[in-house]
Amino acid sequence: MNYKWLSVLLVTIGLSACSTSTVFIVRHGEKVSEADTTSLSAVGFERAQALADRLEDERISRILTTPTRRTQQTAGPLSRHLNLPIESYPAKPVGAVVEMVQQTKGRNILVVGHSNTILEIAQGLGTKPSKAKIESEDFDNLLVVKLKRGLFGKSVRLEEETYGKPTPP
Repeated sequence: MNYKWLSVLLVTIGLSACSTSTVFIVRHGEKVSEADTTSLSAVGFERAQALADRLEDERISRILTTPTRRTQQTAGPLSRHLNLPIESYPAKPVGAVVEMVQQTKGRNILVVGHSNTILEIAQGLGTKPSKAKIESEDFDNLLVVKLKRGLFGKSVRLEEETYGKPTPP
């Protein structure tokens, strides 16, 4: 028996089981008002562009948003810049988007959600964000989840950043 070929085969199979994905999770940009929550304000559109500028070199290959206009508008500049479609996921339960992310192995993903879902999404991926709640006026959180899958299990790491200019009072 040729053990060299068996070793090569096992290494090839093992390497194909390994993958690293980075998931960027954000809340949509600033809304027009509490009376009109369907669209982004001018500041929200500026934030959406700041997000595209921040992520343009991150090798994003999939963009996921809820079906709301404001999440799609937040992802729009990056989608256009990278020529990627925006895929929709249901806002609740967050398990649906967590499953979509976990099935996307070896690719970087942008997930745009809402103040009441982004922390839960990060937790569903196995992290423990430092914040317990995203406040209604808080739009600049960028949760970066690194998922590494290898022969001997997986590791998950969370980095918490902010992006764009602070929201004016």
